[in-house]
Amino acid sequence: MYMIVYIAALVALSTVGAGIYIYCRGKGFFAHKFNRWFKTSVFFFATLIGVFLIFLIPDVVQAATQNNGTGYGFIAAALSTGLATIGAGYAVGAVGSSALGAVSEDPKILGKTLIFVGLAEGIAIYGLIVSIMILGQM
Repeated sequence: MYMIVYIAALVALSTVGAGIYIYCRGKGFFAHKFNRWFKTSVFFFATLIGVFLIFLIPDVVQAATQNNGTGYGFIAAALSTGLATIGAGYAVGAVGSSALGAVSEDPKILGKTLIFVGLAEGIAIYGLIVSIMILGQM
């Protein structure tokens, strides 16, 4: 757990360090665009991190006192939603492109092709329903 936090902090700090280096150097292809938005970006980023720290520290203490079953339930809900939406996106991409080609040849079949796209989107809805059921049991 701590290793993941350290790696994430290292990535964030190296990104900020690279940005400061480019800002101080003031040369390069993106330097004129970068200098314009740097201070605004750093201000909003620092504000966002501060808000997250203020509101998430009590949740860390609460999470430390809970059992593993709750965590596994959250992981299961996230996986069911995530995998269902990935599958639905793949299905809509395949069905949608085929439907677009079919409608370009014969515009009268638009309603029939929309049904197939809707069926593909239903996969994501089922994943969301399963997630709600899992979270309701916790």
